[in-house]
Amino acid sequence: MSVSYPGGTRLDELVPSRYAVQVGDFEVVVISDGVVPIGADLTATNADPAILKSWLDAMFLPSDVMDWPLNVVVVRNSSQTILVDAGLGQDFAFSDPSRAGLLAMRLQGAGIDPMSVTDVVLTHMHMDHIGGLLGDGLKSRLRPDLRIHLSAAEAEFWEAPDFSQTVMAPGVPEALRSAATRFLDEYRDHLQTFETNYDVAPGVQISRTGGHTPGHSIVRVESGGDRLMFAGDALFQATFEHPEWHNGFEHYPEVAAAVRVELMRELASTRGALVATHLPFPSVCHVANAGNAFRCVPAVWDY
Repeated sequence: MSVSYPGGTRLDELVPSRYAVQVGDFEVVVISDGVVPIGADLTATNADPAILKSWLDAMFLPSDVMDWPLNVVVVRNSSQTILVDAGLGQDFAFSDPSRAGLLAMRLQGAGIDPMSVTDVVLTHMHMDHIGGLLGDGLKSRLRPDLRIHLSAAEAEFWEAPDFSQTVMAPGVPEALRSAATRFLDEYRDHLQTFETNYDVAPGVQISRTGGHTPGHSIVRVESGGDRLMFAGDALFQATFEHPEWHNGFEHYPEVAAAVRVELMRELASTRGALVATHLPFPSVCHVANAGNAFRCVPAVWDY
């Protein structure tokens, strides 16, 4: 389905690209950076192909190439504005620039001035999470004293990354390595690394989980009895029903599978909200137990 943009502007898009929820004293704004095409088989590299195809059919998803959502969040209160992940950016050849790498434009559409961002939290250093910081569309508009929070294990991993357990299209590992090297070169002086847990603000904690990458981290927001978890790439659309399925971008897939089960058990127990990078926008949902697996329960849109 195509959508026209009267008057040529895309700042007031007909298709929603931002969605705000209140978590106690924090406003959490989910922003779509767009979508990127990936091979559907990469969503479950260890699954029986027939079972995967059946699941894709049941979810009304194509069995060849599918669009992968790219979500980031902005968490803000009266004193801090925290950007969690930065999308793909416009410098990579693996996507249509009209469909991905749209964060700078969509921050503007949401009324968020990049200069107001006090902190950036990176769940990990894959290019669809750091790329937005590398292009001039956003980089030149960030404050000079910006703090970037990243696990020490993640920064160390990308000095000599291991792709031996991943399943990626040709050229992708090289692009990931190049983006990570460039990011470390350009932002090393802004990095504030942590080992296991770090409070970015009272009520906003980043915690290293490992699995997807050795330093992969999640963000928990808790205030006034409300909870929200931004799970980064720990959870995918297929892994509610099939937490044992491996995603092709996971560097340590067995660890990643164990991590997501632990996180979904936590979410089912606390009944907190969930947002993740690659869940369909706006991604806000809850997790319920379903026998030996889980159910994704989309949150009702708050108009």
